[in-house]
Amino acid sequence: MPSKRRFMQLDVFSRQPLKGNPLAVVIDGDGLDDDTMRAFARWTHLSETTFLLPPTSPEADYRVRIFTPRQELPFAGHPSVGSAYAAIEAGLVPRTKHALIQECAAGLLPIRVDGDGVERSIHVQAPPARVHRVDEELRRILGDALQGALEDGQLRLVDIGPHWLICDLRDASRVRGLVPDLSSVAALCRKYRAIGVSVFGSERAQDAAMAVRAFCPADDIPEDPVTGSANAAIMAFLTDRGAHPYGSRYRASQGREMNRDGYVDVARDPASGAITIGGDCVATIRGELEL
Repeated sequence: MPSKRRFMQLDVFSRQPLKGNPLAVVIDGDGLDDDTMRAFARWTHLSETTFLLPPTSPEADYRVRIFTPRQELPFAGHPSVGSAYAAIEAGLVPRTKHALIQECAAGLLPIRVDGDGVERSIHVQAPPARVHRVDEELRRILGDALQGALEDGQLRLVDIGPHWLICDLRDASRVRGLVPDLSSVAALCRKYRAIGVSVFGSERAQDAAMAVRAFCPADDIPEDPVTGSANAAIMAFLTDRGAHPYGSRYRASQGREMNRDGYVDVARDPASGAITIGGDCVATIRGELEL
């Protein structure tokens, strides 16, 4: 017989319902097999669905498994932020605890909780990133897909758990006006085993320093509304490239092209090099599943 499990759907990187990146969270994920998790993630048809489980490490507060409609991910940003929020709301960790450890396939990740209630924001430390140069053919094909030639310094492949093709389009107006060739982007992602292509550019508005967009058509997600791991990968790209105008701490805007309005706070510790991404969450659905 199916068992009842607590369920929550959140908007991540926003305090306004329907303006962030939706995340489905199965709070009582213990006992579900891999096939059921994959099937449920396909059924929600959100960019990611997570399942909260008892930790296997004594250092961790909880364990999370993260699924897109196509595959399981070792790490993802908005699922990590949202899962921590859901774990607090569901009572899996005390509301008074402001330093958590999340166990996921990428390892044990520190999480900082600022504030409480509607003022609560969650900040997760991303796994260490590896930044790779790309060949001329990839740069040429992606440039065609993004409607303009790319120079070598504009594009890198960043492994931050998921692999991202990160492209600096330099100006927010080009980012926001972009209409990419998604079939070409999907083919490149499959060939280079990337979750997607993320583009960014300098924003002149006062509420954010950077405009970001992320395209994941190989996972049947033409555009992701607000993307934590891509924003962490962008910081890794900027750090690898050297001096850049954004500094070690900035806010990125993402999602307006999809009628969303998400904000991601990105920081890099100058001493350790650790990158954190974070922001707000709001619960839009609370209930039970029968699986």
